[in-house]
Amino acid sequence: MCQKKSELGSLIRDLLKKNLLSMRKLSALSGIDTATISRIVNGKQRANMNHLQNFSKYLNVPIEKLLIADGYDIDVLKNENFLNSPSFIKNIQELLRFSNLLDYHYDLSKIEDELDKYKRYAVTKEGKNTIYKNFKEKIEDINGSGLFVDELKQMYERFCDENASEEIHALLGSGLLYFILSVDIIPDYIFPFGYLDDVIAIKLILHHIAEVNAKDEKLLQK
Repeated sequence: MCQKKSELGSLIRDLLKKNLLSMRKLSALSGIDTATISRIVNGKQRANMNHLQNFSKYLNVPIEKLLIADGYDIDVLKNENFLNSPSFIKNIQELLRFSNLLDYHYDLSKIEDELDKYKRYAVTKEGKNTIYKNFKEKIEDINGSGLFVDELKQMYERFCDENASEEIHALLGSGLLYFILSVDIIPDYIFPFGYLDDVIAIKLILHHIAEVNAKDEKLLQK
């Protein structure tokens, strides 16, 4: 992930003036020590994601803008090739390391566990009805746009296709149920555009579906 010279300090100074706040007042609001804010502003300490989240909240600025000012080229995250590249999970891991808040492997395993649970539920009548009744409403809740919404819609269409195999049906259903029902394992603010764990879950499901298809293709060739 490309990183440039940080302009975060200058941005925070401007935002403090704009919001009529002192560093001491920002400290009282955010719970971040005044000395820490001063070091970040003066380029003597790197802000972590918890700092940026609080700056975003109390300085009334999108966290994306803070990340950009801190030198992160987040435009690369919007690039389709980046999102669909084999290194996607590796780049997410970098963001999580940067956040200083989560153990990536632990949370990835929790997502896998949730998906496995939903895989079993997806083949039940109740699970299928949950997807049919709630998917479109959930899409509308996020204004029908965002990371992997197109993939989600395609997954829903394939889920509705009765010709899909039982294994593929269960995988698709688990991803859709995760999107519809799960409480976020990874806080949305860690990823500038939200829904990070949903994105990872979808990528995992698509990876597992590709593995199933590859296995079926090998069987056909024998």
